Amino acid sequence: MSNPENSVHLHRVVRAPAERIYRAFLDADALARWLPPYGFTGKVHSMEAEVGSGYRMSFTNFGNGQSHFFTTRYTELKPHSCLRYVNQFEAPNMPGEMAVTVNLRGVLCGTEVKIVQENIPAQIPAEFCYLGWQESLQQLIRLVEPEIPSE
Repeated sequence: MSNPENSVHLHRVVRAPAERIYRAFLDADALARWLPPYGFTGKVHSMEAEVGSGYRMSFTNFGNGQSHFFTTRYTELKPHSCLRYVNQFEAPNMPGEMAVTVNLRGVLCGTEVKIVQENIPAQIPAEFCYLGWQESLQQLIRLVEPEIPSE
């Protein structure tokens, strides 16, 4: 059963352009690299980055090998400014859809990133989501901030 009051709100400023951050949410290889929290590996099994479609992904606990599968369906994609999507776990004990909104806004030193995740299943304490997002965002920053010169 989902709890509509179980939500998290995150805010960061990232030293990277919004275009690069936006692309990191829509690129399968990028997602597999930055989205899984520490201690997990990620695999994108299928992806179609357009409204009404999405991706199927799994996180695998590196310590015990257990995998958790989920699907994501994009409900809104505004290039370089907003992504809205819903996640659904494939585990029968975690029904319902979590809604995620990611807003990107260019600022003087990069991009302001605001994330809201709502309707988190009651089995997942909000502090676990905060911790997971914090770890994921640290990995996202390591992916999108470097300015690597072209050859």
